[in-house]
Amino acid sequence: MTATTARPLNAVLRVPPAPPAEAAAHFAASLAFHTDVSDVAAAFADGGDPGFVLLDTRSADAWEQGHIPGALHLPTALIPGRAAELLDPAIPVVTHCWGPGCNGATRAALALALLGYGVKEMLGGYEYWVREGFARRTPDGIVHSGPDPLTAPLGTDDCGC
Repeated sequence: MTATTARPLNAVLRVPPAPPAEAAAHFAASLAFHTDVSDVAAAFADGGDPGFVLLDTRSADAWEQGHIPGALHLPTALIPGRAAELLDPAIPVVTHCWGPGCNGATRAALALALLGYGVKEMLGGYEYWVREGFARRTPDGIVHSGPDPLTAPLGTDDCGC
């Protein structure tokens, strides 16, 4: 290929990256809307008040199957009728559902935002909480499983993110 021959763009670069200022605004906004399981686990591990309520928005059957210790249970469909009795509007809420293939946490976050709550969504949901090896409460008590090497670093608590 000579210097005058244009190289065909691949699918990654067919649409060029946004200008840096636009990219910074986009990613800053994303962090205002989302958190991840590692950051939630670290906030809980500090032992004190994490400054937010972790809200499990799955069904009662799913909650009984297993849930994150310290989470509050309020299924998405019940948020409009029960949020005011369970949640303080002054305390941010972090929603989660099953996992990245489920948009229940997004629907719950929308319902809460429409009611005036500050809200973020926990990316990865319960699935990634379990896959990263964090504690969960099941009918058999508190359970820990080893981290999945595809989702969490082995031998360290710091993924370098």
